[in-house]
Amino acid sequence: MEKIDNVNLLNEAPDFSMFGLFMQADIVVKSVIIILILASLYSWNVIVAKILRMRQLKKLEKEFDEIFWSGNSFEDLYETLNFNKLDPKSKIFCAAILEWKKSKSQSDNSLDLNSLKDRMQRSMSVIFNKESENVEKNLTFLATAGSTAPFIGLFGTVWGIMNSFKSIAIAQNTNLAVVAPGIAEALFATALGLFVAIPAVVAYNKISNDISKYFISLETFMDEFTTIFFRQLENK
Repeated sequence: MEKIDNVNLLNEAPDFSMFGLFMQADIVVKSVIIILILASLYSWNVIVAKILRMRQLKKLEKEFDEIFWSGNSFEDLYETLNFNKLDPKSKIFCAAILEWKKSKSQSDNSLDLNSLKDRMQRSMSVIFNKESENVEKNLTFLATAGSTAPFIGLFGTVWGIMNSFKSIAIAQNTNLAVVAPGIAEALFATALGLFVAIPAVVAYNKISNDISKYFISLETFMDEFTTIFFRQLENK
C-alpha cells in the first residue's frame, strides 16, 4: 500500500516546468506572463534592428568620409552621393548643395552669402531632425520595458501569492505542497519581468550612447562642411 501511495503522490505532483506553471496559473497571472513574453519579443526585435542599423550607419559614414575627403569638387560629390538614400550624412550634404544650386539658378547677381548660409543650415537641420527621428524610432520602448516590466512581473507575483493564501484558507492546511504551485507561479512572473527588463535597460544604454556619438559626428560634419564651403565661396 505504501508503494502505491508513493506512486499516486508522484502522479499527482504539480508540473513545475515553465509551460506547466503557465497552464496552472489563473487568468490574471497568465495575462501578465503573455504581456511580458510579447514585450520581450518586441524588445529583442528593436534591439537587433537598432544594432544592425548602427552598424550600417557606421559603415556608410566611413564610405562617405572617404569620398568626401577625396578632393573632388562639391558638384562631383553631389552627383556621386545623391544616389545614396540610406546614409543620413549624404542626405545632409546633398540637401545643402541642392539649396546652393537653387540659389545659383535663381540669382542673376552675386549671392548673398549670409542668406545662403542661413538657408543651407536650415536645410541641413531639417534632414538632421528627420534622420534623428528615424534612428531613434522605437528606442523609447526599451526604456519603457526596462522600467515597467519588473513592476508588471511584481503584480503577477503579488496576485500569485494571494492565490496561495486562498489555497491555505480553503484547504486549512499549511503544508508546503498546498501553496507551492501558487508561489512558483508568482516567482515565475517575477523572473520573467526581470528577463524582459535587464536586456532592455542594457541595450537602451548602449544603443543610446552609440546614437549620441553618431549625432555628434553629424553635427561636427555640418559645421566643418559649412566652414569649408563658404571659405571656398569667399575665395572665388
